[in-house]
Amino acid sequence: MMTPTDAEKTARAQPTPYAVVRSGGCQYRVQEGDMVRVARLDAERGGEIQLDEVLMVGYGEEVRVGTPRLEGARVTARVHAHGRHPRILMYKLRRRKHHLKRRGHRQPYTELAITGIYDERADEPAAQVNGGERHGA
Repeated sequence: MMTPTDAEKTARAQPTPYAVVRSGGCQYRVQEGDMVRVARLDAERGGEIQLDEVLMVGYGEEVRVGTPRLEGARVTARVHAHGRHPRILMYKLRRRKHHLKRRGHRQPYTELAITGIYDERADEPAAQVNGGERHGA
């Protein structure tokens, strides 16, 4: 039976911070080092951007949830690439009439590499941030 090394135990014991951010009307759960495809952003390739619309930040057992956004929390990312998703085909067919319409669409995206998650009020417990109320209790 294999036993884990000290480095593996330490890596498992330390939780990784994560955040839920909103970009382009969609929500994404991100961690540092993740690659995320979001709706096209006006930013140069290789540039740094900040995602200020952070909805939730979690670190292990501690979770801070915004109403709707967290003040003082931000996620930084580097623009890795711009591109377009695979083509989506739409058909409109009228049966028995020899009538067929085809239309295609490719949604543009920006690929981001998450470089950091920052929270100015991370030292406060999650229960105090939400006004002392716990949901579901």
